[in-house]
Amino acid sequence: MAAISEAKASGAQEDQVENRLATPQMGDAMSVKRTIIAIDQGTTSSRAILFDEDGAILAQKGAEFPQIFPQDGWVEHDPEAIWNTTLDVTRAMVAAARKQGTTPLAIGITNQRETAIIWDRATGKPIHNAIVWQDRRTADICRVLKTGGHEESVTAKTGLLLDPYFTATKLGWILDRIEGARDRAAAGELCFGTVDSFLIWRLTNGAVHATDATNASRTSLYNIHDNDWDDVLLALFDVPRNGLPEVMNCAAEFGMADEDLIGMALPIRGVAGDQQAAAIGQGCFTPGALKSTYGTGCFVIINTGDTAIASSNKLLTTIGYRLQDQTSYALEGSIFVSGAIIQWLRDGLQIIASAPETESMASGMSSNNGVYMVPALTGLGAPHWQPDARGAIYGITRDTGPADFARAALESVAYQTNDLFTAIAGDGIPVSVVRVDGGMTENNWLMQFLADIIDLPVDRPVVRETTALGAAMLALMQSDPSITLDDIASRWQRDAGFVPKMDASTRRDLVAGWNLAMQRTLTGC
Repeated sequence: MAAISEAKASGAQEDQVENRLATPQMGDAMSVKRTIIAIDQGTTSSRAILFDEDGAILAQKGAEFPQIFPQDGWVEHDPEAIWNTTLDVTRAMVAAARKQGTTPLAIGITNQRETAIIWDRATGKPIHNAIVWQDRRTADICRVLKTGGHEESVTAKTGLLLDPYFTATKLGWILDRIEGARDRAAAGELCFGTVDSFLIWRLTNGAVHATDATNASRTSLYNIHDNDWDDVLLALFDVPRNGLPEVMNCAAEFGMADEDLIGMALPIRGVAGDQQAAAIGQGCFTPGALKSTYGTGCFVIINTGDTAIASSNKLLTTIGYRLQDQTSYALEGSIFVSGAIIQWLRDGLQIIASAPETESMASGMSSNNGVYMVPALTGLGAPHWQPDARGAIYGITRDTGPADFARAALESVAYQTNDLFTAIAGDGIPVSVVRVDGGMTENNWLMQFLADIIDLPVDRPVVRETTALGAAMLALMQSDPSITLDDIASRWQRDAGFVPKMDASTRRDLVAGWNLAMQRTLTGC
């Protein structure tokens, strides 16, 4: 494959790369436990982490890649940048494993979900940039389908709403706008998929076109009850079945990563979309167990067991994981902007130099001074689902300064999370555990404010890279069938707990201010 050969020669350009290696005890290779390489391909960077079988991080490396914004509300990635950064960090972990005297059992992959890529089956070259999950260009297509009365049937089959967030309309948009793509797709010359399937294809040198049930469940093309691509949905969104990947369990044999590519031939044995992988890494295997991830966006997933619960509050019903052909379901709330609002303060407004500064800025204030920020930079997700909403800031006076903006941005993350918890409560699902992860959880002020606003204890784990950890544990279970979900859950350790301290009156007033700001934003759409 030409594209892969070029990647072998060129390598990848790194941005903000970190690399940490652990040294085996006594220098003895036998002291190193069995290891797994996890690839975590995210929205702003690609990472790879070398874990031992207990979930300890032995080495890690990350590389950022550019975000592409062709128009307002459009977000794209160069698939070759995704590939090159992934290849670079994976090679680094193979080298780290060799240095520590260990041969990894397998590779696990987790990825930004819903992002759509179409590539040439013969060469592996994409025919268009990846259309990212945040992208809103297909909002009009979704409106037409809603007006046509299709949302109810789509939701019944997929658990999803008709929204540009999901993959199906993105694939259709590419097929309709790239000259000859429809004819080539009909002839079987193109492959379609989410980022995981693109990486599996590339890593196996084009030998395997596969995805897992969690990623498939986010496309609007997959029937989560029948566990198969749905012909009615394929016809509705005009996506040919012949280009789609085979859907496998989350722990399965996804093919062999090519030795010439990464430096060692390794089986790919675990795959899950990033939010489901984080729930697995957090040990959320019982109904009521909830994890909330704070990265570019915020994603809350609560385990509902073997029952696919239909939400009456615009939450999404989704596949939590599928193991040994047994499906576990979840309800999910998706917030499009959480960490991205801090990135905007840094890169857009340039009022901070780094994200950690926001913690001291917020904690140095006795109140929010009535300033509320609704970070609808790419529309609003659950439970509002308003793609046309745009960001707004309320309560600005001449005294408003950078600290107010920083605190309002952080507070918005907690308020949006509380909106999701309110929806979960409205669906009658009791929350038994709240576990958080993602880069923003390093901010202790935010975590305490979150606990105060949702009025529930919040637990932060020792291993924060729970998304990658979940992928690693899936690969470990496939490599060693004696390892169970209970074994994985027992590995979880708490780093810190945050208990609500805010009085009810203050909480009520703060949430009322947020609700007013949200109402004004929605009415202005």
